Amino acid sequence: MEQVTITRHGGGEAGEYHAHVPGSEVIGRLTWVMHAHGHARVADHTIVPPEIGGRGVAARLVEALVADAREQGFLIVPECSYVAAAFARHPEWGDLLGTT
Repeated sequence: MEQVTITRHGGGEAGEYHAHVPGSEVIGRLTWVMHAHGHARVADHTIVPPEIGGRGVAARLVEALVADAREQGFLIVPECSYVAAAFARHPEWGDLLGTT
């Protein structure tokens, strides 16, 4: 997997994870909003432009969200189809799965 740097932006009610690939100005993004009850983040979109696609960028974005959920103690509601598929591939993340 190519080197990908993840940065976090926002917080509170909404935020984003950005994926940066060396040599490209284009970024991948995973966006989230706080669940109405405040105990979970709803992962609503994962966007990886074609210029940086096929390098594991989306997977790294989800992994960063999961790592933060473990560290900060929130659940994840996978509204985005990519995040839902990632949870299906990783049953070990099941304890972090929230519902709407």
